[in-house]
Amino acid sequence: MSTRPVCVLVGAPGSGKTTVGQALAAALGVEFRDTDTDIEQLAGKPIPEIFVDEGEEHFRTLERAAVAAGLAAHPGVLALGGGAVLAEENRSALIGHTVVHLSVELPDAVKRIGLGSGRPLLALNPRATLKHLMEQRRPLYAEVATATVLTDGRDPEELAAEIAALLKP
Repeated sequence: MSTRPVCVLVGAPGSGKTTVGQALAAALGVEFRDTDTDIEQLAGKPIPEIFVDEGEEHFRTLERAAVAAGLAAHPGVLALGGGAVLAEENRSALIGHTVVHLSVELPDAVKRIGLGSGRPLLALNPRATLKHLMEQRRPLYAEVATATVLTDGRDPEELAAEIAALLKP
């Protein structure tokens, strides 16, 4: 059995990486893993506290380690944090993996996540910040993706079914 993920999900905050990832893992009969959860378990505290206590650079160091560990040893569906693609090291590590970009537009992302709820990068002027993050990261998601799935106005089960169909040989 492979120790590589069957699928890696990337996308902006609110794109559905966790929700769709859990539905996809259930549909495929594999485990789901989220690198943000791995980071919180490793640090022993929520991500917003890591940002406040140690800063974004420390968080990104933990994130690179979590991505490397997940890619090396998780045979299920792996969801990466929204900013994981910012690190060249992570983008390089994704080469050769099946990577699905869950694409979302600003109105749907805002509806799904609310504004600023426990998301440290969205603390000030959340709508404008989210818009900027999405614009900055979209080319990076496209760079690493082997497929892009549009999520706006769609439910997680429908998206999971579409991705599962994409994964069939």
